[in-house]
Amino acid sequence: MKYPKEYLEEIKTRLKVSTVVSKTVNLKKRGKEFVGLSPFKTEKTPSFTVNDEKGFYHCFSTSEHGNIFDFVMKTQNLKFGEAVKSLANLAGMRPYTFSKQDEEREKNWQEYCSIYNQYVQFYHDEILKNEETEIARNYLKKRNLSKEEVKKFKIGYVKKNPIFYEKLKKEFSEKILTESGLFYLDEKKNTYVERFRSRIIFPINNISGQPIGLGGRTIEENNYLAKYINSPETLFFKKGSNLYNLDFARKLSNKIDHVYLVEGYMDVIGLNKNGIENVVANLGTSLTDKQILILNQFFDDIIICFDGDESGYKAALRAAENSIKELQPEKNISFLFLPNGEDPDSFVNQNSKNYFIDFAKNSKIAIHRFIFNHYKKQTDGSPSSMAIFEKNLRSIANSIKDNFIKKYVLEYFLEQVSALTPHSNVNKKQFYTKKVKSLKSTQKHFNETKSLSPIELKEFSLLYLIMNNLGIFQKNIHLIENIKFFTNENKLIFDVILSKLKSEKKLVLNNLEIDDQLIDRIFKFASIKHILNNQKNDQQKIFELLDEYLHDLKIYGLEVRIEELESKFSKDLSETTFNEIKDLKEQKKKQNVN
Repeated sequence: MKYPKEYLEEIKTRLKVSTVVSKTVNLKKRGKEFVGLSPFKTEKTPSFTVNDEKGFYHCFSTSEHGNIFDFVMKTQNLKFGEAVKSLANLAGMRPYTFSKQDEEREKNWQEYCSIYNQYVQFYHDEILKNEETEIARNYLKKRNLSKEEVKKFKIGYVKKNPIFYEKLKKEFSEKILTESGLFYLDEKKNTYVERFRSRIIFPINNISGQPIGLGGRTIEENNYLAKYINSPETLFFKKGSNLYNLDFARKLSNKIDHVYLVEGYMDVIGLNKNGIENVVANLGTSLTDKQILILNQFFDDIIICFDGDESGYKAALRAAENSIKELQPEKNISFLFLPNGEDPDSFVNQNSKNYFIDFAKNSKIAIHRFIFNHYKKQTDGSPSSMAIFEKNLRSIANSIKDNFIKKYVLEYFLEQVSALTPHSNVNKKQFYTKKVKSLKSTQKHFNETKSLSPIELKEFSLLYLIMNNLGIFQKNIHLIENIKFFTNENKLIFDVILSKLKSEKKLVLNNLEIDDQLIDRIFKFASIKHILNNQKNDQQKIFELLDEYLHDLKIYGLEVRIEELESKFSKDLSETTFNEIKDLKEQKKKQNVN
């Protein structure tokens, strides 16, 4: 129901932003604004501001921004309508009265809720107290569920011959009872039948904790009965717009940034029982973009964990292809594949909470990597299959709504496709800014040189330059004291040299206290020695050579950092990471020009 703008403006007129926010955040006056600690992130230094004059709040640490309705929705995890009602009450205003059509729908909603509340409570009490439901209690014991889990999730059991319809029809019309999805008409017998008879029932709540649907599992061996069923679609229950246990899980979103998405009710309950409460389940259908958008409101990282069998893999693939289009900056979607034959419930029960969390952390795969790896398996290397391979990947990338994410997922796909070709390494980026000729006096020496990395050879030459000009660099120590070496051994050697240059009045090579074998190795492989032989005691030339090597090391450092960030970006697709990569590439470009 859409509220009139005038009504919303009246609420905003009556309530200052600071009045609403101060009920959650301890605010202090600072000039025209109020400041406090962010309610969206743990911090020690206040970054959260409120401006009553402009009518908004802003969090500098998370970039959260909005008005009083936004604040109540985000901090209390409420829908817009619920936030409006809450703020109207705070402002001393009556709830808004809608049109007759709206009123009729609201009346039906209230009846619908009442039916579900009564139904869930009745059959929950039955499983706890009625001796006739022992078969259900035994089943739950076999699944290692205690009374506490049964109560927490309000699990119930509908007997084979239930009678609750007769009770409800005294209070509600046949029309609304049928529309609830709990009952249907058996036309042969002309009687209403309970849809969930002979089943364990799992209440499906909306985000506010109101039951609006049910999942049901048969516990008897019947070939003609589906193992699991859900409430049918109704005016008030849409499977693709709801998630099991979201009402509990979302309360953790201020403390935990990730959520596990599993297939079944028992998976959710099993993980909860083992201390993993940030978990939800889709409702027996393919994962929808709406469900992803809902989860993105509360969590930064969605980890999809389906059963470790063929059907679980197929479900994961469908989920990946459906959900990648909703991928957003600073939001991650990844997949966790369990060992074959395992489901989250059995896996965590056989191992432990910590084992599951560590396994998830180390084994999850980003959505775009999962999709690429899947389609890669479908190729046979032929031009035709490679063409189809690339076409599928382009189509998937182009379905992504966010242009920024689309660009980089597509770039990742195409780079990986390119790497599969026989000549993929021809244009691969290398450290060399200037090619250094290898000494080929002997085949042995050539082979030894090949075993060294380009950066090691560069560092050998730089160390050789310094070690053969100790007097010059002792007088100009500022030129070398901030040099960053990248190989551990060379870094240690340089630290010794630097320390000696700073502590000794006059330093010669024999006083460095460095292992002779290390010095011999440097002198053997430092290609600069052939240049220095012709430039002895030429201070200007020595400084020019130093600048060249420092320039090369700086470029290498940029390349190392860019590679690290690109690897990170391929997993988290963070805008912050992207901006840093962009800045470093610009720096590298300038260095190459210079």
